[in-house]
Amino acid sequence: MNLLFRVLWVWISSYFKPNISNILSPAELSLRVLPNDLDFNMHMNNGRYLTMMDLGRLDLILRTGLLKMMMREKSVPILAASTMRHRLSLDPFQKYTLRTQILCWDEKWVYIEQLFLKDGEVSTIGLVKGCFYNQKNKKTVPTSDLLAYIGYEGMSPDMPPHVKDWQTAEKTLKEVTKNG
Repeated sequence: MNLLFRVLWVWISSYFKPNISNILSPAELSLRVLPNDLDFNMHMNNGRYLTMMDLGRLDLILRTGLLKMMMREKSVPILAASTMRHRLSLDPFQKYTLRTQILCWDEKWVYIEQLFLKDGEVSTIGLVKGCFYNQKNKKTVPTSDLLAYIGYEGMSPDMPPHVKDWQTAEKTLKEVTKNG
């Protein structure tokens, strides 16, 4: 509920922004640190970054046309994993840019990088691994179906080294959670 106005703002503003025709192009949101984003150290709360990243992915979904696919297929976006690296704090009322960009994909997962830019410098980097889940069929939507729906015929770029390293760690964590 605490993001209701920001969600509405992203939704409405998407109608006034250009569509993203190339799925590999970044989507950018200009945001500001509000008082309800702060922790006791008077900078943006570490948990709030993940919440703001949801807004960036919503903007990407709206501007690439994936929302129409979601509605038609009765599917929802889900995340399997995320990781964050903080470098510079975001202070009260600080303006920042959230840049959301798809880096690569495989048969099931889409790998997205989200950068928080403070005065042009990377403040925080977040990586997420997600897909769409078809609620009717109770299975994930293949990435090839997503790309076909929006008319993208290209191959996935190579997985960047930092994403490969993260996925290696993810496989280890998957085993930890599987084995209790």
